[in-house]
Amino acid sequence: MIMTETLKASLAHLPVTLGDIEAAAGVLAGFVKRTSFEPSRTLSDITGANIWLKFENLQFTATFKERGALNRLSALSADERRRGVAAASAGNHAQGVAYHAARLSIPATIFMPVGTPMVKIENTRRHGATVIEGGATLEDTATLATDYGRKQGLTYIHPYDDPLIIAGQGTIALEMLASVPDLDVLVVPIGGGGLISGIAVAAKTLKPDIEIVGVQAALYPSMYNLIKGEHLAMRGDTLAEGIAVKAPGQITSDIVRALVDDIVLVTEQQIEHAVSLFITIEKSVTEGAGAAGLAAVLADPARFKGRSLGLVLSGGNIDTRLLSGVLTRQLAREGRLSKLKFDIVDRPGQLGTVVAILAKAGANIVEVSHQRIFTDLPAKGVVLEVVIETRDRTHLEATIASLKAAGLDVDVGGD
Repeated sequence: MIMTETLKASLAHLPVTLGDIEAAAGVLAGFVKRTSFEPSRTLSDITGANIWLKFENLQFTATFKERGALNRLSALSADERRRGVAAASAGNHAQGVAYHAARLSIPATIFMPVGTPMVKIENTRRHGATVIEGGATLEDTATLATDYGRKQGLTYIHPYDDPLIIAGQGTIALEMLASVPDLDVLVVPIGGGGLISGIAVAAKTLKPDIEIVGVQAALYPSMYNLIKGEHLAMRGDTLAEGIAVKAPGQITSDIVRALVDDIVLVTEQQIEHAVSLFITIEKSVTEGAGAAGLAAVLADPARFKGRSLGLVLSGGNIDTRLLSGVLTRQLAREGRLSKLKFDIVDRPGQLGTVVAILAKAGANIVEVSHQRIFTDLPAKGVVLEVVIETRDRTHLEATIASLKAAGLDVDVGGD
């Protein structure tokens, strides 16, 4: 683990050092949870890698953002504390600032983009902050927050482009490497870059040969574009709204460029799959951004095969309705939940025939609907839709075969 002269020079010119991160660890001690860092045997078997999970979704506010927020708030002068702070966030930074500001008796006003998941808005209010919704994007919201803070004399707490914020987030790497020194790769979600910047500074200083891989949602490849010189579009609603940042920070960009080995993109379907796996395998609720690391490993298992990986589950603040939709969609993709559509003659016994075949095949009926009016079928025809649950895709295919063998014309949707 000999540090090259190039790496040594890079670290020497950065605004955040290992010393800053170790100092932040002292500030956080006793006030921010030292979350567990556990191996996942099942995910390791699935991916072929040796996977370790850092459960930052188990912080009190269900997000790693507490770390940077507390480190930054603790550095305020007495006068700054009295006047209060302002922040802009899609939710996680908001909750970290709100919670620790209340604990330190610092007034906090948080601006949140329109459309932020309600769970994050309500949790922020519950921590005692004043919440103002405004701005179509996080960048718009940040402008509102900084303007408001300037007029009211408040200190603006940046979500990522601040050395104290970055140092706070870097304490995660101290804990990971203290527990498992022989990690080969850290796979870290990237939004504005605060998390991966702090982790990269700590990890590369302590273990120069460790690989740092950043992950962004394909819909918001801002840091990817900047570092790789690409011009991929940024648009749409991503499940990983916590990393849906259009403009990464200047400080974080410099650190990422100097220390991060690669940045990869993951699709919405890959993120959904990862969220579902954390629920079903680890019994752990993770938001889209927090599942991005696993999504990247699942997307390219050959790259990580046989290596020891540290993944950061950066947050668990996901709307329950949205989570329900993600899990249901994943069941459909796996062939475990399907919608069958039949065009049948409207006469007694037809539904019973379908039900009997499904029962014999071992399929569970979840929902049944008839449609006689809004259809192009003849007057004596009925559209029958049945949602069924099967064990897996093989079971689904066997069930469909049984229906067709009985002479029923069936279309399969939702799989």
